[in-house]
Amino acid sequence: MTDVTEAYEVIVVGGGPAGMTTALYTTRLGHRTALIDRGGGRAAMMLDTHNVIGVPESTSGNEFLATAGEQLAEYGTDVHRDFVTAVERDGEGFRVETDDATYLAERIVLSTGFSDEKPEPPLPRTGRGLHYCLHCDAYMFVDESVYVMGHGDSAAYVAMIMLNFTDDVDLLLNGDEPTWSDGTDELLRAHPVEVIEAEVTAKFADEDDPDWLGGFEFADGRTREYRVDGVYAVGDLTPGHNQIPVAMGEGAKAGIAIHKGLRTYPKARDELDGGIETDDVPAIDEDLRTVAAGHAGDD
Repeated sequence: MTDVTEAYEVIVVGGGPAGMTTALYTTRLGHRTALIDRGGGRAAMMLDTHNVIGVPESTSGNEFLATAGEQLAEYGTDVHRDFVTAVERDGEGFRVETDDATYLAERIVLSTGFSDEKPEPPLPRTGRGLHYCLHCDAYMFVDESVYVMGHGDSAAYVAMIMLNFTDDVDLLLNGDEPTWSDGTDELLRAHPVEVIEAEVTAKFADEDDPDWLGGFEFADGRTREYRVDGVYAVGDLTPGHNQIPVAMGEGAKAGIAIHKGLRTYPKARDELDGGIETDDVPAIDEDLRTVAAGHAGDD
């Protein structure tokens, strides 16, 4: 068995907004915390940041994550750039195996996110015509031509929802058979969404800006162009709201819940054995105590 590199109270696996917020909370609440992240992820793909109060919209995903990383370092979170290969029970805690090390933890937070399925043929990177997030980017679709790619209920509903923002919505099946329900089919037929069954065989760039998607060519010989920037949405979307503020809120709640489970005081009645001595407090990790005192302006 690999020797243990280090032991923590909390290990957070995944360095997106949710994981970093959890790590920030547990560190500031006095628990020795490590965040293990291999890099990349959905947030890193963002060209701009929307719907996050206090963050300029021109902030890229990498800038957002870099600032968050600086905050974690300021408060004493250990950040390891590594890949977690296994998490196993170890007594009352956990053993975390990575490519480069082995760690112990009392609490584990899994915030690995997921990777979006990329359509074929390969399309421009996110922000250049390819969008995964309806709630993040629908504002950008007002009066634009929009393609939604997918063949399930989620894709059909996204296409209909986009009619709140534009009157030009096509649903691309990309050669797949639709799998949506009969009820969804009835709704879709009642909405002005054109369903294009043909397989997408090629894409072409926008004439004014080659970095942006201009349109598609289909197996039946047709082509479709966008009116302006070539903005479109891709289904199927996963359930729930994949939003940075929601992720940060969940991270904060997780951090507080972990603190309630790990904090030393107040003691339960059945744990008391006489009074608590002054020498026993505070219960914060000594290194984090030093960092906190520095933030408070103490020497």
